[in-house]
Amino acid sequence: MTDRALKLVLMGTGPFAVPSFRQIARSPHEVLAVVTKPPVGKPTRDKEPLESPVMSWAQEALLPIVTPASINDPDSIRWLGELKADLLIVCDYGQILSNEALSTASLGGINLHGSLLPRHRGAAPVQWSILAGDAQAGVSVIHMTPKLDAGPVLEQRASEIKSDESAEELEVRLSQLGVEPTLQAIDTLAKQSSGKSDENLGIAQARELTTKAPRLKKTDGQLDFRYPLAWIDRQIRGLQPWPGAYGNLINTQGKSVRMVIHKSHPVHVDPTRLAQLGMSPGQIVFSDAAQKISLAIEQPKQWSAVVATDGLLVLETVQMAGKLPMQASGFVSGYGKQIGLHFETPSEPHPLLEKMMAMSPGTLI
Repeated sequence: MTDRALKLVLMGTGPFAVPSFRQIARSPHEVLAVVTKPPVGKPTRDKEPLESPVMSWAQEALLPIVTPASINDPDSIRWLGELKADLLIVCDYGQILSNEALSTASLGGINLHGSLLPRHRGAAPVQWSILAGDAQAGVSVIHMTPKLDAGPVLEQRASEIKSDESAEELEVRLSQLGVEPTLQAIDTLAKQSSGKSDENLGIAQARELTTKAPRLKKTDGQLDFRYPLAWIDRQIRGLQPWPGAYGNLINTQGKSVRMVIHKSHPVHVDPTRLAQLGMSPGQIVFSDAAQKISLAIEQPKQWSAVVATDGLLVLETVQMAGKLPMQASGFVSGYGKQIGLHFETPSEPHPLLEKMMAMSPGTLI
């Protein structure tokens, strides 16, 4: 039980915020309002604008909802000031709060961020935790300053990244991991405001350890099998569900079709053996190649894989342009008799993969 019930304003849009917001609403603290981004799209006869996950939850919880185009415009600042909130709780909101917005609450704001700050500051921290090859991901609750993700860390929790985990799966786990430290940070500030604690709040972030987690682009999903298998594997897992990993599949007649790889796993093979067999990066191989390659791993009777520089990317779930996702066995049935299938090789070095290869994996905490 906290020493003082605070008056809170919750600010969030995406699904990462919902587990923490749900528990805050059940706590002794008072939620004055929920601020979220406006619904996406224009209403039509058959379709309403798409509501954010936070808006859908707030409606179910019967909480007041506000959807300003900008939380920093004069009308929004005036409205926030009239609420006289103690604390702003920000998570996965999509807007950066100005000094004026933060100053409307007596205790400022806290932000639940999906990384072990100061690592991966920015819009895509969960994705970059996988892309960078970190052993751990985590969440941080910071006392907000006007500079993005730069405030002192009040609470932090870490969790190991599983070897086959996608960004989508990791984000769900981290959203749950963030509930307890967010509630703990609110209670810490409540105790501080009631005069029952005179400790300095939070730990300053070490600037020299900062890395950036910029927003991803559609072109980041372009596959290039000239790169090492480990980086390609992380690219595919880190870009789920958006923008996804894709390439143009070309047959011997020169016809191409776009393929998205939703799920796969790497199998390392001696590059010398691949070269001896005349297998080049981007080439599709099927089950009948297993004996030639001497795979030291059991696969289903019908399987397919893409050749990389140092092994095979075994396909599990793929999607052809205009089609629904299918298991690898379905791809083998439809394409297994085509000769010379291979992925088109981009003409330029891959910007995302080059950046990934230049990053040092995060250390365990």
